[in-house]
Amino acid sequence: MATYAIGDVQGCYDSLMALLEKIDYDDQKDTLWFAGDLVNRGPKSLETLRFIKGLGDKAISVLGNHDLHLLALYYNKHNSKKSDTLQATLQANDADELMHWLKQQPLVHHDKQLNALMVHAGIPPQWSAKAARKRALEVETYIQSDHFNDFFDVMYGNKPKQWHKSLAGMDRLRVIVNYFTRMRFCTQNGELDLVSKEGLSTKPKGFSPWFQLERDAKDTRIFFGHWAALEGKADADNVFALDTGCVWGGKLSAIRVEDETWFRTKAIDKKHN
Repeated sequence: MATYAIGDVQGCYDSLMALLEKIDYDDQKDTLWFAGDLVNRGPKSLETLRFIKGLGDKAISVLGNHDLHLLALYYNKHNSKKSDTLQATLQANDADELMHWLKQQPLVHHDKQLNALMVHAGIPPQWSAKAARKRALEVETYIQSDHFNDFFDVMYGNKPKQWHKSLAGMDRLRVIVNYFTRMRFCTQNGELDLVSKEGLSTKPKGFSPWFQLERDAKDTRIFFGHWAALEGKADADNVFALDTGCVWGGKLSAIRVEDETWFRTKAIDKKHN
């Protein structure tokens, strides 16, 4: 019986199957945690969604920015991007069922027994694990309400750049989502830079990788994806970078949460052009 945290699949279904074979996954005993971005850019987003949904309570997936983008495309008919590979998913005969399931997934998963927290991009330095889960619940409650379309209409945007408890309405929800699904660099007081997307050497002046700052959640093990340029290396205690760029021809990675043993398999899916 083991728990495996898996990096961004992004529709690389065949690579996921190869990784599960490598870890000798037992669907009766093991649990899989997915760090979000289940879909997009890879060739088999639909197959990936169907498989993970079909795992039932043996899988936990947090929402990533690409997952939220899929929901906005489906429910609010937002314009797709040239790099999107989501058409088959949007037109699937079980799309309603898949989107309803995806909409129920959390932004943050916290397992106190394992002292482990899963999030797509990161936790801002000023939030503890408990505070992060509380903030995530605000967004999850709204997305799962009858008014979810209102949020998907205004989800995109880089402002506000910083959390403040006085924030209200959609600005409050947007900055929470940006922390959890888009953050790479920020300041000690939580100001976000959402432009720089490459490796650590590209950090803007005055900003740092979120995990290198003094963090309220430093005693909680954090497992995150999103940042493929890190190549699976986060130079900080209790922080594990899971995105190793499978969709870009890199590897798909998993870590056994109980003993922090890594497993990796080379990408075998052919990326859509």
